[in-house]
Amino acid sequence: MGCTADGVTGNHLYSGRALGLSQPGDVLQLHPDLAGEWDAISAHYRRIGLSHTTDVLWDLSHAQLAQYPDHDVSVFFFGPDEHAVRPDQRWLETVAAINSKNTFMDVAERLAVPVPLTIPFATVDAITEADIAAAPLPCYLKAAVSVSGVGIHRCADDAELRAAIGQFSPDTPVQIQQEVVTDVFLNLQFDSDARGVRRHAATEQVLAGCVHQGNRHPARHTPWDSVEPMAQWLHDQGMRGVFAFDVAVVGDDTAPEFLAIECNPRYNGASYPTAVAHKLGIDVWLAKAYHTRHRSLSAVDLSGIEYDPATGTGIILVNWGPILIGKLLVLIAGDEATQARLEQELLMRL
Repeated sequence: MGCTADGVTGNHLYSGRALGLSQPGDVLQLHPDLAGEWDAISAHYRRIGLSHTTDVLWDLSHAQLAQYPDHDVSVFFFGPDEHAVRPDQRWLETVAAINSKNTFMDVAERLAVPVPLTIPFATVDAITEADIAAAPLPCYLKAAVSVSGVGIHRCADDAELRAAIGQFSPDTPVQIQQEVVTDVFLNLQFDSDARGVRRHAATEQVLAGCVHQGNRHPARHTPWDSVEPMAQWLHDQGMRGVFAFDVAVVGDDTAPEFLAIECNPRYNGASYPTAVAHKLGIDVWLAKAYHTRHRSLSAVDLSGIEYDPATGTGIILVNWGPILIGKLLVLIAGDEATQARLEQELLMRL
């Protein structure tokens, strides 16, 4: 909850998506509101062969992190609250730095990581009429720190840019970024620990406007080299755990260009289905968020479409906690034709 967007409802229920990442012997913190769904999700994971811990703390307080000094820490976002109970100054400072899109652009320039034309501003009130006249239209005005597309405005002309500027508090750090014309955005995940930094997974984003809706694997492109210098730099600075880059693919397939947009120094929406897919050996999948009329997992009928280890196809509940407010993120395993068939069947049942 230390890195969340006000416009995204039900964030307090998202802790459930960590269950599929866990292994027996881990200690997992879940929101107490999810306790009533435990039997249903455990039965689902048992049927599909997905191992997980049963050692659960129904308490999300940061104080719990101090109670297990012999355990490694795995958190969604390593911020001041996490640092207060499990101190790691270098990790904290690295997350805080690269979480700013302006710092990201500065580091990208130093490391020769390709990025779109971007003009950073320490505060939005520093933008002058001359800056507006010189802006690379169409463009996006972005808050330097944002989540889930919140604080991002597309501006087709000067008037829209002025209007977008007025949406921010005067002291908000922002950037003006030239629009990248493409419908292909990648998520390149890395994992960092004391042993080094490793490539984790390359997925293709499913977007609704600027808002992340899901991911596909495998991606059409895997341009690891385009961001690897920054991944190594982040590791050397003290970054730990999973982090990811958003990368735009421009040009045609014969000569694509890869432009890094930002770094998420934390788990992200792709991380959870990726981990489940890795554990079950699933290579082709779609993960996507859906709305449902149901308010409990027991009401969701997956008979006949639930993941079958024998065929390697079917539906897996990944972010199951928000069922309490009518939302789910599921992984659909199988080729594209199978995905389409299973998605249509799922939609009828939701």
